[in-house]
This record gives sequence, C-alpha cells and structure tokens, in this order.
Amino acid sequence: MLSDLVAGAVADAAERRAVRSLEAVEADARAATPALDVLSALAPGERVKIIAEVKRASPSRGPLAEIADPASLAVSYQTGGASAISVLTEQRRFLGSLADLEAVRAAVDIPVLRKDFIADPYQVYESRAAGADLVLLIVAALDQQQLAELHALIVQLGMTALVETHSAEEVERALDVGASVVGVNARDLSTFELDRELFGTLADRIPSGVIRIAESAVKEPADVAHYRAAGADVVLVGEALVTGSDPVATLESFLNAGTVNA
Repeated sequence: MLSDLVAGAVADAAERRAVRSLEAVEADARAATPALDVLSALAPGERVKIIAEVKRASPSRGPLAEIADPASLAVSYQTGGASAISVLTEQRRFLGSLADLEAVRAAVDIPVLRKDFIADPYQVYESRAAGADLVLLIVAALDQQQLAELHALIVQLGMTALVETHSAEEVERALDVGASVVGVNARDLSTFELDRELFGTLADRIPSGVIRIAESAVKEPADVAHYRAAGADVVLVGEALVTGSDPVATLESFLNAGTVNA
C-alpha cells in the first residue's frame, strides 16, 4: 500500500510538473512569504500540543467527510486551540489537493503541515510555494540518501520536516539526518493496522530537544492522555475531528486530557 501511495503521488507531481516547470515552482517557493516558526509553535509545554487534520478520506476507512470548505474547518481548529493544521494533499486515496493547503494557509496564522507522500524535490518546492511551514517525510518510503536530501532541502527553504517513523531503526534514521521533529505513527502503512503502544516503546529513543509527535489511533480524550503519559509533546488528530459534530469542543476535550500529569 505505501509503495503504491508514493508512486501515485510522484506520478501526480510529474503531471503538475509538465504544466509548471521545476524552475518556475522553485522560483515561487523562494519568493513566498517565509515559513512560520514550527519549533516554537510545537515546543513542549504544560499541555500537549495538537496538530488538527483536514482529511476527507483514507485508504483504511474510505470517505470520512466532504469538507467543502477546508479553510473554515481550519479556522475552527485554530479557535479550538490547535497549534498547527495538517492538510492531506494526496488526491487519489485521500481526496486532497494543494488548493486545500493554499486555502488553509490563507485562513489561519498557525503553522500548516503538508501531509502527503513526498519523494521528489518538486513536491518540496511546491509545498513551500503553496505556503507549507511543515512537510511530512515518511522514513519507510525513502532510502537514506533520499531522506537526507529531501530533509536538507526542506530546511534550506526555511521549513521544518516532520519525519515519520514506525520502528526503532527508523527513529535512528530520522535522527541521523538531523530531524528536529520526529513522529511515531501507530498505523502501519503497509498493513494499515494500528498499534497504540508503539509510541511508548519508541519515545525514549527520541532525545530531549527533539519534538516528539504521536500520530494515529486517537478516538477520545483518553487516547491523548495515553500518548501524553508516554512522553508525547504533540498529538496529531484527524479522523476524530472530521467525523465529529463539533471540532472545537472535541479539540478542547483533547487538550484538557493532555496535561503534564495526564
């Protein structure tokens, strides 16, 4: 599944590149308003930080929410206390787009994550051109040279990489390229099975000074409290927000659960 998702995302990027050249998109990226300070926005605090996600669908669950107005949803997330907004831009299985990211970027003043299957420098440049402050890199999808080169480009453009891991070996690979933000995804992207305990088994391998993000398997406040107790600085939440009736109230309940003593 992961290899198919990456191949599809790269193929879609190649189609965009045929319309707008790498040189043109790079120029757009370098002319864009500077990226926001992600490390300050996600720095450890008394309460857990939350990255709230704009997500229409997923391969594991199918359609989740129509989200006709991603900007409005993002404003609700910011109102509810989110520290950053994640936008799924993969179009084949998640039904997202760069237009979603651009709309969200224009609507909020907190960092925005481009959550996609990034494997080509063109995707990094278009992320910055669209206003992304944070870009997802999935260790399992990249060889070490790709990971290092894409991470370096993200940093060069003033953005921050969220380097996603699923094992002790992948955490080491993330740290080897200098990742300042490391995520542990409870969802195995090959089988799509969930393991909420995975974060706790890997958290101690992520040194202090590196922001630790728990991803997936969040349905209720108790899940946020669980991750916080295991050492998460930040929790990324998607499906629980887009499928609920009141994202602001849901966010507030999650934040209240993620106190220092949780």
